Amino acid sequence: MDPVTLTTARLLLRTVGPDDTDAVYAAVQDAEIQRWTTIPSPYLPEHARGFTSQLVPDGWADGSMFTFGVFLPEGEELVGMLALTMRSLGMAEVGFWAAKAHRGNGYITEATITASRWAFTHMSVDRVEWRAEVGNTASRATAQKAGFTMEGTLRSAINNKGVRRDCWIASLLPSDVGLPSTAPYLPPPTTPDQPTP
Repeated sequence: MDPVTLTTARLLLRTVGPDDTDAVYAAVQDAEIQRWTTIPSPYLPEHARGFTSQLVPDGWADGSMFTFGVFLPEGEELVGMLALTMRSLGMAEVGFWAAKAHRGNGYITEATITASRWAFTHMSVDRVEWRAEVGNTASRATAQKAGFTMEGTLRSAINNKGVRRDCWIASLLPSDVGLPSTAPYLPPPTTPDQPTP
């Protein structure tokens, strides 16, 4: 599919391309981004070029990953990056990072809500998952502010630079943002705990 552009009151979410390579490379030199994400470390110029010229456009073209650069409204200053990766029918996983200079402004929370609503209304997604390595409290706070419900910890569920690590998992459903699902959702009935015999 062709890339789309989304807007909020404070942000422009658009695809990134070769013109954004230098900005991506500069932002990802931050040690926190390299520590908590699965991007290569050290992050070299060729990694940034491969990301903007191949990985991002290929993901849009084959519908496997929808990557948005998060920019201030004029569309030139990079605030962060967000991707929705399709994991199965009706389910996407969101991943994001924020440029160091723009943390603490709620930009990535705003972008996550906007991109999730787009996935619910335009991509027939009924569940957006968020996962992060246990200990990544900044990412967890962003997901919770965006309305995600924490569901637990998955053991050995992330491979970060050759090391398997536990991760937190949370989800956002269409109903969490006042939207209908594409398929009916039947949660289990609430019953009191059964007494032990």
